[in-house]
Formats: sequence, C-alpha cells, structure tokens
Amino acid sequence: MKYQKLINTNIKNIRVSNNLTQEEFAEKIGISIQGLSNIERNRYQPSAETIDKICSAFDITPAELLVSPNPQNEDILSNIITLLSQCSQRKLAKIYNIISLIIKL
Repeated sequence: MKYQKLINTNIKNIRVSNNLTQEEFAEKIGISIQGLSNIERNRYQPSAETIDKICSAFDITPAELLVSPNPQNEDILSNIITLLSQCSQRKLAKIYNIISLIIKL
C-alpha cells in the first residue's frame, strides 16, 4: 500500500473510531471540513503540521499513521525496519534480545 493512501486511510479510521463527524474532527485539529474531506478521499496529503495536530489530539505518534489496519507480513516487516532504523545501537541490542526470547516461546 502506498504511504500517502495509508496515512490518509488511517486518519479517516481515527475519525470513525472516535465517532466523530468530519466537521467535529476538522474542528478538533484546526483544518477545514473540505481539507479533511480531501485528505480522506486521498486527494491531498496532510501537511506535517496537520499530522502533528492529529497526533497531539489523539495521543498517537506519526509512525502509527504508517501502520496498515490489516497488515500483511511484508507491511509489518517494513514498518518494523522503519522503526528500528531510528534506534541506537544499544536499543537495537536490547530489542534483539527481546525478540530472540519471544521467538523461543
């Protein structure tokens, strides 16, 4: 799935899962209803500022907007790699040890 469409789909999913109308959601994050509609219909990509507002309003990270709702293995692995690439060597070593333990279960 392309990242733009995934982000836009996840924004709509956040709105729907919080039982908000487009009007309520747009007001909560400070954009126009038309702007939100265009994002949800994949016409426009939200700005970094809009993504920050969504993340603050719904207590999520930008990375969570890149997670597939029904991830396939390759999507999951891609997302894991993206997250791991941001970790320090020390954190990677800890994560490796944890994963090794989980796999042995």
